[in-house]
Amino acid sequence: MDGIDGMSVVEASCIGIGGAVITGVNGTELNLAGPAAIVAGAAIGFGIWNWHPAKIFLGEVGSVGLGFVLGWLLLSLAASGQWLPALILPLYYLADATVTLFRRLLGGKKIWRAHRCHFYQYAVRQNGNHRVIVLSVLCCNLVLIVAAVWAAFWDGGWLTLILAGAAVLLLLYNFATMKRPKSTLKNFP
Repeated sequence: MDGIDGMSVVEASCIGIGGAVITGVNGTELNLAGPAAIVAGAAIGFGIWNWHPAKIFLGEVGSVGLGFVLGWLLLSLAASGQWLPALILPLYYLADATVTLFRRLLGGKKIWRAHRCHFYQYAVRQNGNHRVIVLSVLCCNLVLIVAAVWAAFWDGGWLTLILAGAAVLLLLYNFATMKRPKSTLKNFP
């Protein structure tokens, strides 16, 4: 889901930071704090050149490799007993991708073909500003990090997942209903 400048940077760095905090402080059997921090640092470093307007891109090779590393981190986090944080941390991507997939499937589209149907892509087309959209996803991901940490250290359980899901659904709804901003130069000669 690297369709706009900075999107994968925000997602990878937030998952890395969340994973590092949870495993570094919690002391699970498998300490993933180091690898998670490396992923976050690498993503942030890459973000310097991938922020809008992007000078370099991940491409297929970078996206697939990053996806495998993030998948390994999240599966390892879940296997160490932290399954709820492992579900909460990538919740924005999971929700956007899953809803988009089902919408395309129900619409008779070929789901394996490239498209621009994700909620954040629609929002960029409407708003025209990559930064605003990516910063909105960043704010949502910061809420998800707090929810994941809450689920890891306190007995938040399903309530934490429901509240995190509500935050993601609100952002998706905001993106889906976004309108083009009105020009301030209406009657400019």
